[in-house]
Amino acid sequence: MYRDHPAPDHASVVNAGTQLIDVREPDEVAAGALPGSVNIPLGDLPVRVGELDPSRRVVLLCRSGGRSASAAEFLVASGFDDVINLAGGMLAIDGDG
Repeated sequence: MYRDHPAPDHASVVNAGTQLIDVREPDEVAAGALPGSVNIPLGDLPVRVGELDPSRRVVLLCRSGGRSASAAEFLVASGFDDVINLAGGMLAIDGDG
């Protein structure tokens, strides 16, 4: 089971050992992203899941929180235990949501 966390408060769940994954498309990421995030578009996640360490926390981000919630469900089903979805996504962080 993953948990939702308010996106504007992302700093409280991200530390040096966290895998911060932005599941938006590259053109969306080009318009702005969180520092330290790695872009793995949601559609690529099933083939790129091996790039992630299931023993470390994964924090997921997208535009509004929907795609990152789908990614979180996928990772939990794939054996990841510490998965956090940034609810509200970049819209909430940018203040547009």
